[in-house]
Amino acid sequence: MPITPTILDFSIVAKDNSINNTPPTLIIYIMGRVFAWIKRQGGLDKLYQASLTKSALIYDVIAASKDFYYCPVESKVRSRMNVPFRVGGAEGNETLEKEFLKGAEALGMQQLKGHRLVGGIRASLYNAVTIEEAEALRKYMVEFRAKNA
Repeated sequence: MPITPTILDFSIVAKDNSINNTPPTLIIYIMGRVFAWIKRQGGLDKLYQASLTKSALIYDVIAASKDFYYCPVESKVRSRMNVPFRVGGAEGNETLEKEFLKGAEALGMQQLKGHRLVGGIRASLYNAVTIEEAEALRKYMVEFRAKNA
């Protein structure tokens, strides 16, 4: 096809008997390391189940909080990887959110602050985050609500 980038045009590779561009070797190496890590964790099915468990831990606390914690995303389209929420109701309470972040950092939980244009809290539950770490956040959320609701 005329619009095919040169690096993907295998007729050029075959004609020249050479790759026209250097492959992204660092990325290929890193991906190999990531794939090996995934295998050591038990494979994709195991990571999928862990992502369901981790997100349920956090979303369940939000749902049980009687609107102390508020997730602005409809349940049918929520992410398992990034859980955004407000502290102190739907509009959020900046004072409570700052206290929440300060307490979380004291417990070693970092980068929970939401996007600067949206505010609130965002818990990222990427594959490298363990179930135990998600449980620690859940426990902190329950304790924080008990002290501040």
